[in-house]
Amino acid sequence: MKSESYWLDSSERFAGGAEGPLEGRCDVAIVGGGFTGLSAALALAKKGADVVVLEAERVASAASGRNGGHCNSGLSHNAEELAKKLGEERTRLLHQAYNRAVDYVEELAREEAIDCGFRRSGKILLAAKPAHFESLSRLQDFFARGFDETTRLLSAAALQSEIKSDRFHGGLLYERSAMLHVGRFGAGLARAAAAKGARVFEHAPVTGLSKLPEGGFSLETGRGTLRAEQVFVATGAYLSGPFPFFRRRIVPVGSFVIATEPLGADRLDQVLPTRRTLVTTKHIGNYFRATQDERLIFGGRARFALSNPQSDLKSGRILLNGMAEIFPQFRGVKADYCWGGLVDMTADRLPRAGQEGGLYFAMGYSGHGVQMSTYMGRIMADVMAGDPSANPWEGMAWPAVPGHYGKAWFLPLVGTYYRILDLLR
Repeated sequence: MKSESYWLDSSERFAGGAEGPLEGRCDVAIVGGGFTGLSAALALAKKGADVVVLEAERVASAASGRNGGHCNSGLSHNAEELAKKLGEERTRLLHQAYNRAVDYVEELAREEAIDCGFRRSGKILLAAKPAHFESLSRLQDFFARGFDETTRLLSAAALQSEIKSDRFHGGLLYERSAMLHVGRFGAGLARAAAAKGARVFEHAPVTGLSKLPEGGFSLETGRGTLRAEQVFVATGAYLSGPFPFFRRRIVPVGSFVIATEPLGADRLDQVLPTRRTLVTTKHIGNYFRATQDERLIFGGRARFALSNPQSDLKSGRILLNGMAEIFPQFRGVKADYCWGGLVDMTADRLPRAGQEGGLYFAMGYSGHGVQMSTYMGRIMADVMAGDPSANPWEGMAWPAVPGHYGKAWFLPLVGTYYRILDLLR
């Protein structure tokens, strides 16, 4: 197995990075060259701003290029339960933001001619237990009362036309959801931003940040020092450098993925005839989909551990076993790729965006970020241009995680807790 992301390995690298040292001044410095930062850079450059993107490694090489390739509508939470906490009006606003986010990814791919295989596949949330199907049925009743008319409940019998597995008890279909090749999308976003005038610096980690007496900020990087009127922090869980406020509020959680050897259309048709994205309802569950070159992408939180080559391979073996449990037809199938990445989790699994200490930010997508990160890049471009009302997450409190200062020492305890929940519920 290659210990690298299938998405990054099978996409053409962005070749338009800025050359030479970093120096001078710009209107906006964006810290992080993933979907959030690149989308913001594109939107700001279209507004006429002088934009510099500072990426520590390769553009879209962190969470943006290390996920499952899903672009799913709707909240990751149970909307009915969230409405009891936040109120139905606020929950509806957030739910609709996720739906608009998928629309925006499609719009960007079309307008910027990004060949990323975007397809409105629909997503099925698969009930792993009978009680989970009952919960999905109640959620569909909630959606049907004018909240979202694009979802549909599937009985266990109806599910058989979607997925050939006896492991599930029905599902909830989100018809607006989509899929795409995230490696190609990331490189395409970078090219589009550079074409509009944004300067994208790869291998430029931010190591120092200070406010200037005359206004604006000074950013020290591995390639020089830059002055900026505004700074947008778009790093997610990959928080290195001078950002202690965010480090106390983002919990980096490992998520792991495999890509099988090519299986051929006939074999995939036997198990996934409609080629949707699929997610299971367990707390420690799985997500999977087929690719254009007829592989199965299969991921999940196989282990509550951070990503490194040894950890990724251990997780890959767990994922292969999990895939064979769901699809006995694929027992013995080999994985060509196995990789891991960090998910930027918040304590309540809801994103945050706004301004703190003069810095603009958007992060905390909590495993549901392909569409929301892209959307929030554009939204925060509007906010930085003077429209704070554009931000759906504006005004949400964001307390620090108690006892958390950057290293998530408590992850094994969290893993044990969720495993117990999966056994009991």
